[in-house]
Amino acid sequence: MTVRVGSDPRAVRHRARPGAESAGQLAQRPQVAVVGGGIAGLAAATGLAERGVGVTLIERAPYLGGRVGGWSESLPDGTQVAVNRGFHAFFRQYYNLRQLLARTDPNLDRLTPVEDYPLLDAHGRLDSFRGLPRTPPWSALRFALRSPTFTVPDLMRIDARAAAPLADVSVPEIYHRLDHIDAATFLQRMQFPAAARHLAFEVFSRSFFASPGAMSAAELAAMFHIYFLGSAEGLLFDVPTANYDTALWNPLGRYLSDLGVDTCLDTTVTAVETGGPRTFRLHHRDDAVLDVDAVVLALDTAGLRTLVEASPDLGDEQWRTQIARLRTAPPFLVHRLWLDRPVAAHRAPFLGTGGLAPLDNISVPDRYEHEAATWARRNDGAVVELHAYALPDDLPSHDTHPRPAELTAQLVQRLHEVYPETATARIVAEHTQRRSDCPLFGVGDFAHRPPVHTPHPRLMLAGDLVRIDLPVALMERAATTGLHAANCLLATWELVGHDLYTVPTRGRNTVLRWLAATGNRQT
Repeated sequence: MTVRVGSDPRAVRHRARPGAESAGQLAQRPQVAVVGGGIAGLAAATGLAERGVGVTLIERAPYLGGRVGGWSESLPDGTQVAVNRGFHAFFRQYYNLRQLLARTDPNLDRLTPVEDYPLLDAHGRLDSFRGLPRTPPWSALRFALRSPTFTVPDLMRIDARAAAPLADVSVPEIYHRLDHIDAATFLQRMQFPAAARHLAFEVFSRSFFASPGAMSAAELAAMFHIYFLGSAEGLLFDVPTANYDTALWNPLGRYLSDLGVDTCLDTTVTAVETGGPRTFRLHHRDDAVLDVDAVVLALDTAGLRTLVEASPDLGDEQWRTQIARLRTAPPFLVHRLWLDRPVAAHRAPFLGTGGLAPLDNISVPDRYEHEAATWARRNDGAVVELHAYALPDDLPSHDTHPRPAELTAQLVQRLHEVYPETATARIVAEHTQRRSDCPLFGVGDFAHRPPVHTPHPRLMLAGDLVRIDLPVALMERAATTGLHAANCLLATWELVGHDLYTVPTRGRNTVLRWLAATGNRQT
């Protein structure tokens, strides 16, 4: 299925390998196990099932969506409320993810645009993305020139030679140039203004759940290309109109069921062996086994490491070492509050913060999420979410309770400082999650990051932790690697794959590319 992919005429179409339209044309219908029901696994399952391949989708959680999943819990009064792991920004340049969602929502009506995502620093200065032109570099330049954290002298002091890689990003070349240094050092070499650095870069680097000092400068440069200089889709994004399960994954689960996909929730694969009646044998709950022709592993970092360690038949020594070297980003915490009164009407649905530790984001889900809006309306209250990223590793490891009381108290205090009207509100209920399952894109990691292909031609990896030499990140990297994994398997059976789309694969502005090339020669 193909839908219109955004408004940027320079979006790049990566054509899939041609082949037969359906596995029904083969002598035997291939059977594939997709392990992991997050975005990557759902994309892989969709890409395979749409070509008539038999798919078993196995997810250890009781819901689909992985780290973008949603579920329900009960408040102390018995009220059922929607819960998730915090907001995710569905940018308009997430072409492959949006095409996946369009399978059940052709016009993407279950996504709603965010008018602004203001950024607040410790001095009260507020940056806004509202009303910016979409076309780079004018979007980034206009943002900088109207920002209270930038000044013209600040911009003039930026070292153009050090900043040159930002002007002409291509993948994987940017990793060969910058993956050996951390993002904080790179920004210092650029002489990027310290105050602006907190907002223009640190807020976004922490969305990768790592501080700039722990993150690869190459990842930061790639991100700058995807969101600022490489795409004309704009700097704002969409969010689902309801909790993730309701708006996104339950409909996609039904779509997959209609295609014949067998979905097993609340099921953990404990080992994968080669051999058996087909190519692979999977062991899972109650000592059951599943024999399949191919496998896609779409797990988080810890889950992938654990499964590979328990599956000595898989891969070779080099590949297994790559998996073992994968790292998890520092923990993050999401603290959702149900308050007995609304927040001020002018508050944005999302506010990013810099220099207000431990707070990184305030969300007001009742401004965009149906279930939260219903609760707020019935109770004349508000649903507010506080995010803290890149936390110390020694934070207690509980996902829910007992919660780290000191940290959540600090977050609530920051809420009262930033949104003073909440200081007199009573907390009707609260829900705290501490998670540590996102991949770390650390210094020097790219060279050792495993790609979608593995040493076995019918074993594929997928997920945002996987290397793919395209300009994609976060949820879009998950969707893209999932579809690419499906394409790789489809090619082994000479079945037609699915086209992929990305932002331009190098800097789009000729003048900036020339300046970047000049800076490279002078470096």
